[in-house]
Amino acid sequence: MRNKHLIGTGVAIVTPFDEKGHVDTKALQNLVKHLHKGKVEYIVVLGTTGESVTLSKEEKKLVIDTVVKANANKLPLVLGIGGNNTAEVVESIKHTDLRAFEAILSVAPYYNKPNQEGYYQHYKAVSAATKKDIILYNVPGRTGSNVTWETQVRIAKDFKNIVATKEASGSVEQIMKVIKNKPKDFMVISGDDNLTLPLIAAGALGVISVVANAYPREYSDMVRLSLKQHFDKAQSLHYDLVDITDQLFADGNPGGIKYALHLLGICKQYVRLPLCEPNDKVKETLKQLIKKQKHV
Repeated sequence: MRNKHLIGTGVAIVTPFDEKGHVDTKALQNLVKHLHKGKVEYIVVLGTTGESVTLSKEEKKLVIDTVVKANANKLPLVLGIGGNNTAEVVESIKHTDLRAFEAILSVAPYYNKPNQEGYYQHYKAVSAATKKDIILYNVPGRTGSNVTWETQVRIAKDFKNIVATKEASGSVEQIMKVIKNKPKDFMVISGDDNLTLPLIAAGALGVISVVANAYPREYSDMVRLSLKQHFDKAQSLHYDLVDITDQLFADGNPGGIKYALHLLGICKQYVRLPLCEPNDKVKETLKQLIKKQKHV
């Protein structure tokens, strides 16, 4: 593998806010400790779940500094740097201190809807901007268009520091075609919590997870069992969390996971506009599911 540190469970951590809307550094420290205790493999900072697009440059630096200090070199860290302006992404990479980070997670350009050659050229520029490892992130549900399996494989073959793809297209067929045709050392990482077990069975090597913010031990145990092909035991853990995971995304991410973390006493539920908290039905369902989970 091009980067063995990315095998297993990575967690796309939330950015906690206090009641005044400020970054809650104490809660962020608590979350990092919670993930250490849960024995996940790595932490992803300033991804979509971290509401990175609503943070100022100063706040992003505060989040990075807080996580790096709380992590104390215990787990590999991945930093989200992406956007729909290629030149700006390149400049951000060049001017960010990446010494504490194992890799960069870079989302496919959104809103612009580039064609496949546009995606290829974008990642060519991103690859040339750094010697750090890069994870391509394909999430059509957010970006509005899809990086096809052919383009992902082309990128994987041509740019050696693009070491993996986080695939959140929801298309198992597409993901299997990436797995079948990719270079042997290129990694496919699940971007959908509830598809992780079947994708590992198909050849994926892990996940960048949302639900593992709340249930790091249970979820990372499921992933490790799946990677060892102990699917009978992994299935039990998968189905223990499948209903909760559904509800986390039922009325927006990260509103759902932040509410779950609030119920578990890890951080408050506050999100930033244009996001809002989940509706009352989702909140009540999460309450009941999490209460039940505590007694499993």
